[in-house]
Amino acid sequence: MPLSTTGTYLGPAPRLFPGCRRRCRRVRNDVSVSCRPRKCNSNLVGARIPRGKVITTARGSSTGELEGHASSRLPPQPCSWGQSSDLLSRIDLDELMKKDEPPLDFPDTLEGFEYAFNEKGQLRHIKTGEPFVFNYREDLHRWNQKRYEALGEIITKYVYELLEKDCNLKKISIPVDATESEPKSFIFMSEDALTNPQKLMVLIHGSGVVRAGQWARRLIINEDLDSGTQIPFIKRAVAEGYGVIVLNPNENYIEVEKPKIHVQSSSDSSDEPAEKRERKDKVSKETKKRRDFYEKYRNPQREKEMMQLYIRENGSPEEHAIYVWDHFIAQAAAENVFFVAHSYGGLAFVELMIQREADVKNKVTAVALTDSVHNVWHQEAGKTIREWMRENCCNWVSSSEPLDTSVESMLPDCPRVSADRVLPCHPGWSAMAQS
Repeated sequence: MPLSTTGTYLGPAPRLFPGCRRRCRRVRNDVSVSCRPRKCNSNLVGARIPRGKVITTARGSSTGELEGHASSRLPPQPCSWGQSSDLLSRIDLDELMKKDEPPLDFPDTLEGFEYAFNEKGQLRHIKTGEPFVFNYREDLHRWNQKRYEALGEIITKYVYELLEKDCNLKKISIPVDATESEPKSFIFMSEDALTNPQKLMVLIHGSGVVRAGQWARRLIINEDLDSGTQIPFIKRAVAEGYGVIVLNPNENYIEVEKPKIHVQSSSDSSDEPAEKRERKDKVSKETKKRRDFYEKYRNPQREKEMMQLYIRENGSPEEHAIYVWDHFIAQAAAENVFFVAHSYGGLAFVELMIQREADVKNKVTAVALTDSVHNVWHQEAGKTIREWMRENCCNWVSSSEPLDTSVESMLPDCPRVSADRVLPCHPGWSAMAQS
């Protein structure tokens, strides 16, 4: 017989069955009651619980039967239904605030991190020669993650330098008609990208933190530059007489600090005594301080309140691909254009085909996709596009099968074959070499 905290009979408790993980919800007397019975039944009747009360025990029921039901595992206390502050009240933020965490100030150079790339393109510690260590400080995951991100930003700039110095590419600002004050992005192009009459190679990376010239930041840090960057592709393309364009589809916006808006306290204009007003303001500030700290602790990525200013006509990878096509690739003199698109880059290419089908068919000779996440059904690619992809595209996917072994696909578009590896390194060159 279920009782309230005051001992009042509350009616029959829900029947609980073993074996079910489904969550059941019943509403009685304008109160939502949640339970996690081990097996549920559509005819369950929720216990009648007066507002502000919780079930703490029930006669004739074992502890196991009530596990996860109402607040059987919580000490008897008043329940604030539907209040977001309930979670904060259960967390000892004072203890979290006492946690000794080093400042989130990191070097802005590889040398400052005491790392460098050796002659094999591997990132190694300058003094010990050891690979990069993520858990530099035990039990400080937030600090370690911020350190990793700071190193990643340095590596992005390092790869940009390699594209310009080692690969002889030029950084081209976009939009091409951008004003001085508006947000801008950029791509990289070889000197002959628009004038080469024969061949043009276009490279598109996937989603995430990677930027122009990268396939995967994790591979750059943990493996080497050849595995994680597009540099081997670019150098081989240039050696074989291709013009080159490197897209930058993840550079869609710039972040600026959100201006702070001063909100005048409503108590200022009230008739409350000054002492009472000050007491309320103090409580309000303390509550806000705890809430802000919790949000910062729960989501360490948000150090400041930031706002995003999107780059005109380049606000997404798909928009970026179409913009670069319209303003650069479509204007190129090359008779044959080849694409290499990894992961989300493959989806961006399919969207480009949908938007510029006739032009793409006229200029593009072959497309090498690597672990592409495109979907011709979801993207609503027409029959003519699917037929063209079957003839001109190939998707190399992560697989332990020998290179170029056919891999079954559920989609009626391009063939899928094994990349002979499980890392997104450099499958795809064989298709372009044969075209």
